[in-house]
Amino acid sequence: MRKVLCLGLICMLLSPMVLAQTKLKYPDSRRVAQVDDYFGVKVPDPYRWLEDDNSAETKAWVEAQNKVTFEYLNTIPQRESIRKRLTELWNYEKYGAPFKRGNKYFYYKNDGLQNQSVLYIADSIEDPGRVFLDPNKLAADGTAALSGVSFTHDGKYMAYGVAFSGSDRTEWHVKDVATGQDLNDTLRPNRQGGIAWMKDNSGFFYSRFPDAEKGKELKSQNFFQKLYFHKIGTPQDEDYVVYERPDNKEYFVGSGVTEDGNFLIINVGKGTGPQNMVYFKNLTMEKAPIIPVVDELKNDYSFVGNDGSKFYFKTDLDAPRARLVMRDVLDRSAGWKEVVPQAAETLQSVDFLNNQFVLNYLKDAYTQIKIVDLGGKFVREVKLPGIGTAGGFGGDRFDTETFYSYSSYNSPPTIYRYDMKSGKSTLFRQAKVGFNPKDYVVKQVKYTSKDGTTVPMFIVHKNGIKLDGNNPTLLYGYGGFNISQTPGFSVSRVVWMEMGGVFAVANLRGGAEYGESWHEAGTKLKKQNVFNDFISAGEWLIANKYTNNKKLAIQGGSNGGLLVGAVLNQRPDLFGAALPAVGVMDMLRFTKFTIGWAWTSDYGSPEKEDEFRALYAYSPYHNVKPGTKYPATMVTTADHDDRVFPAHSFKYAAALQAAQAGDAPTIIRIETKAGHGAGKPTAKVIEEQADIYGFLFKNLGMK
Repeated sequence: MRKVLCLGLICMLLSPMVLAQTKLKYPDSRRVAQVDDYFGVKVPDPYRWLEDDNSAETKAWVEAQNKVTFEYLNTIPQRESIRKRLTELWNYEKYGAPFKRGNKYFYYKNDGLQNQSVLYIADSIEDPGRVFLDPNKLAADGTAALSGVSFTHDGKYMAYGVAFSGSDRTEWHVKDVATGQDLNDTLRPNRQGGIAWMKDNSGFFYSRFPDAEKGKELKSQNFFQKLYFHKIGTPQDEDYVVYERPDNKEYFVGSGVTEDGNFLIINVGKGTGPQNMVYFKNLTMEKAPIIPVVDELKNDYSFVGNDGSKFYFKTDLDAPRARLVMRDVLDRSAGWKEVVPQAAETLQSVDFLNNQFVLNYLKDAYTQIKIVDLGGKFVREVKLPGIGTAGGFGGDRFDTETFYSYSSYNSPPTIYRYDMKSGKSTLFRQAKVGFNPKDYVVKQVKYTSKDGTTVPMFIVHKNGIKLDGNNPTLLYGYGGFNISQTPGFSVSRVVWMEMGGVFAVANLRGGAEYGESWHEAGTKLKKQNVFNDFISAGEWLIANKYTNNKKLAIQGGSNGGLLVGAVLNQRPDLFGAALPAVGVMDMLRFTKFTIGWAWTSDYGSPEKEDEFRALYAYSPYHNVKPGTKYPATMVTTADHDDRVFPAHSFKYAAALQAAQAGDAPTIIRIETKAGHGAGKPTAKVIEEQADIYGFLFKNLGMK
């Protein structure tokens, strides 16, 4: 009997023969006798040679692996129909929320299939505007991406960062807004922090690491970040150090300038944790000292704005779900004054508009917006369309107009113009995507993890599915680095649901959904909680008849790739397919590459015995078990990933292929001229998604 696949208007006849599997022959992955000693524990590392990504042997291995992978993917006839449907649905105009600098408005727009979004400039909010900066013209293959922009307060100049081939290393330029011409000011590629302009436009502050040795940018250790000042019209070599911390090479240094231009704010942190110290410098005084506001690395202090010397911060000091506080920094006897106390919800961010505070809260991982006055008195709540994510609310302290965007799993991004005085939201732009949101259901459930903790999960699917345990289901997770998983629109997920799939997102510990205590419960010696939460999510979906273990796939990227790899080792029986992307897979050597040493704030350090033992117990690379029947797995990475070094995925894939006792494919897809994910051209994103869904179609037995 022949089967029919329909994606939108695209249908194709299938033969049941396409579902048959034959065990693949993988490229040879040479094993070496490398053994390391950690606190008396002998740890083999047979694929250490794959860490040398410039060697001829590694390059040949990459080429051979991609050959096997794409030959396999080419046998899946549905892949092309999926790619066409993705392209069709992706082809809609995408807008970012407008923002104002000086007397001009700016916004990002993508016509539909442009590889990178384009920055537009407009004379008024009613003016459709004109192209101001098109990153698609910076590289013929679309791999140049804007990695940041920063305008002077009056809108005269714009600094913009460009990253090539997905790199985290940014090259900064300065543009005259009126003429559109670039100045001669250029900052060499580096992991620079953001740009903070002086109010008189004389120059800007920025952070950078010492320049890496040529040819060693990917693997160079990045320490001793310093804060510099660049004067407009001078070469970078004349930039001078404003602030540095030679006492600790691992400190990150960032900066900002207050809206009134009077103060430089300096943030100092370590690792990726939310803790930071705060210092300030009075820019109205010559040779002013740098004075501490917070001189201990214990809590998070996010600068919101100032009223003269009264500085406002969002902090988790004595408030794991965060609160708003104020301190007069010129009165050394003054302590912290609470403006808005901790709420039941988690305070994500605060904006300063109309001389009021706009508070962005997370309630069970979806957005709530509340407005209070300078004294913290409640003014109103901004009503949102539903369970989704809202962001924006940019502008200056006394602005009465702002913009925000709203989206959800079944709601494409919609931009609203908001009147801070009346509290009225007006529809400004709405994405026109070729699907009907009413055809989809978004729900939130709560389930119980192994230790009894209640964990929320979003579930999205088309109306009318039967809970008979036979739905192909894609479960996504992250669980780390204080990052929340909130509802948002994705064309690729719509295509998955059109294919009959269920999509689920588990809000695991390690994220920020319930504040710092939720984050801390998924770090270091408690990291296993994250894996237990994810496993329990899969078990809940099966127990509640959404799917079964043959049709349940798991997906995650970066720290989420680690999640998928660890869970796959611990419960290979629970899943039908796995998609670990750009994952941190070698938990004993992650500190050796790129910026990996900074992740010890979340993971712990392999140089501390108790933390080593916890890391070794779940490290995906070290816990692959020979003779195991692993489910179908497609590892994905990119050759220019200078955040999570691709050798993590190389070594893990080699170990998985050697261990596989079943017939299910364990392949690795290695993208070229791409990085960790940011700035990836649209064409590459669509191709990768088509490969992923084609892989799932075949290996989950979809019809």
